[in-house]
Formats: sequence, structure tokens, C-alpha cells
Amino acid sequence: MASIKPFKAVRPTPALSQQVASRPYDVLNSAEAKEEAKGNPYSFFHVTKSEIDLPDTIDIHSAAVYEKAKENLQQFITSGTLLQEEKPCYYIYRLIMDGRSQTGLVCVSSVQDYFDDVIKKHEFTRPEKEKDRIDHMQTIEAQTGNVFLAYRDVAEVNSIIDNWQENQPPVYDFTAEDGIQHTIWIVNEEATVTAITDLFSSKVPYTYIADGHHRAASAAKVSKALPDSDAAKYFLTTIFPASQLAILDYNRVIKDLKDHTPEELIAALQDDFMITSSPEAVKPAHLHEFGMYLDNQWYILTARKGTWTEDPIGVLDVTILSNNILDKLLGIKDQRTDKRIDFVGGIRGLKELEKRVDSGEMKVAFSLHPVTLEQLFDISDSGNVMPPKSTWFEPKLRDGLLTHLL
Repeated sequence: MASIKPFKAVRPTPALSQQVASRPYDVLNSAEAKEEAKGNPYSFFHVTKSEIDLPDTIDIHSAAVYEKAKENLQQFITSGTLLQEEKPCYYIYRLIMDGRSQTGLVCVSSVQDYFDDVIKKHEFTRPEKEKDRIDHMQTIEAQTGNVFLAYRDVAEVNSIIDNWQENQPPVYDFTAEDGIQHTIWIVNEEATVTAITDLFSSKVPYTYIADGHHRAASAAKVSKALPDSDAAKYFLTTIFPASQLAILDYNRVIKDLKDHTPEELIAALQDDFMITSSPEAVKPAHLHEFGMYLDNQWYILTARKGTWTEDPIGVLDVTILSNNILDKLLGIKDQRTDKRIDFVGGIRGLKELEKRVDSGEMKVAFSLHPVTLEQLFDISDSGNVMPPKSTWFEPKLRDGLLTHLL
């Protein structure tokens, strides 16, 4: 069963919450972070992307960058920009994007649950990305990056969270420059805190990493490096019930057609797909349907029966695309390393696929139906991993609003 705890968050003074809050460190590069933080001395990018305060020539993985992050975090605390909660609390975090809301519980989750597979994974991690977060956490002695977890709904937990939102004022409530509304409530009543902890320990057998595999893996390794730190035995998470979440599509663009002309590729595809042209951009309506953009024309590709298997990995559309098009026809064996393929999150829209192809940068684009949350759960439960770049979650949690000190 899931072991979670309240914690004493380090968080902005309410008047500065919107200025402190920043996008996750891994969704933009150093130059973009520097531009976003320009003129804002309170931006949490000064902690998560601290190279913005150092010369442009700096190696972003050097000790100087992590030391600058530590210095900036301490300065935020001593100046009163950030304060620390007096007692351990839970936090409710609601995001609203395009009229759709999702609400999760911010807590710290047990590292032992990560090792024991109570916290389920569905992706491989890369050592170099882990090392960056390990060095960042150990130097600044804090976890700034939130791991996004999901779980199957528990009605009693939903009721507690709904009631708290209805009857208590939020501590933060603002709309960021991208139009996403961020609202946070502090859950500080002892009986409610205990009830939430007990419900997770009795009614939530597993939680599932939706986004943040590298942050979770890094926190687990930091806990082993700091065996005397009780705080390091837990890591920062926001846990969403499945009913609140939607996975967006994660699409592909390819630089060339290998040895095929467009006509030859379309002819070859007919072995595994039924193909029809479309007068408009194709956003697949259901599983096993794909869009293809080639030579200024959209096509609907429908996978023929027998071209996939029913196991948790084989039934995925990303697997069908990989096996029957990318590998079989275009010679792309490893999507993680092949430089001929790139990935476009569904938040960018189908116009981004058209733009990449029409510019001549790419030759063909494929749009996919999103993976379902139940598919993610099934794969995690089976102990398998998804193909790379299978899921895209929006909206993203903001860094800086709730930090866990080690």
C-alpha cells in the first residue's frame, strides 16, 4: 500500500507566488529560461536553471551551477521570498487549462515504495539526466522538481479533497502567462491529514509515475547517498486520481523516406493499413487510427486486424507505428537514438507537424491517438516499459510553489 506523508513545504510568500512560480526545468533550455526570468529576480529559474545567472559559456552541469542554485535558494529563504511551513501539511493543487481542471494532492512519497515497486514505472531513465538531478538535489539539499503520480480513484479521498476546496480559502490562486490557472490549498487540520494518510495506506495499493521518472530515480539514489537523512527517505510528489487526468498525443516527424518515393511509401503502407486521403488535418478519432502528412496532403491510416498483438505493449499505437512503419519501411530501429526522428507533443497541435514538413526540415509526419491512462496502468502493472515518447501530460505543475528540504 502507498506510504505518503505531509511535509513542511518551503513556499513563496503569497504576494510573490506568481513571480516565483516557473515552468519545469526540463521543458525549456537555458536561453529560454533566461528570457523568461528577465526582469524577475524572484523567478524560481534562479534555482532550477541557475546557469542563467552565470556566463553563457558555463557548462550547465558544472559544480558552479549547482552551487549558484544553492546560493540562490538560501537567498530566497533569508530574504523572505520563500518561507517554510511551521508544521507538516498536505497541499491540494488544482490546474485549469482550456476550461478543464485537474486536482491532485501534494505530499512526499516513500522512496522505499519506489524500490518495492509500489510506485510503478513505465519508462527507462538515462544516467546523464539522473546525474544532473542527483547533483542538483545533493548540492542545494532540496527537491524542487515534483514527480507527477496517478492512482485509481478512491471515493473517500476525492470527497475529502472536494470538501476542503469548497470550505477553505486557497493560499495561492493565479493565472500564469500561458493562461493556465494554478490554485493551491494548505491542508493543515490534523484529523484531515491523518485521514488522508490512512486512506492511502489502506486503499491505494499502487501509485504510477505519469511524468518525472528521472526525478524519482534521482531522489531514490540521493536517499541511498544520505542514509542518515529522514527527509531523504521521501520525495516530492503530486498524486492525481485517474478520473482527473487526460493524456495528450505524442506525434512523430521523420527527416526522410529512406529509399521510398512518396508514392512507393503509400503503396507499401497498404499491406498493414487501410489508407484514405483527408481534406483536413487528421487527429485520430480512436485507437489504431493514425494521421499521416506527406507532400501537402493528409491521410488517414487504419491498422488492419492482425497487425498488432493484444499484450500491453503490442496493442499500443506507438508500437504499431514503430513496428509496421518506422522499423519495417523507414529503417528506424531505435527511436531513442536515431537522429532521423523527432517528437512533437500534442500541446503544439497538428499545425506544428505541417510546419515541420512544409519547411522541408522533415519529410513526413504521423499523428497518433493518445495512450489511455488504463493502458499506462496495465503496462506498469505488467512490469514492461513503453516505447519512448509515448505520453504527454498537460498542464504542467509549476516549480517553486512547493519545495521539499532535505
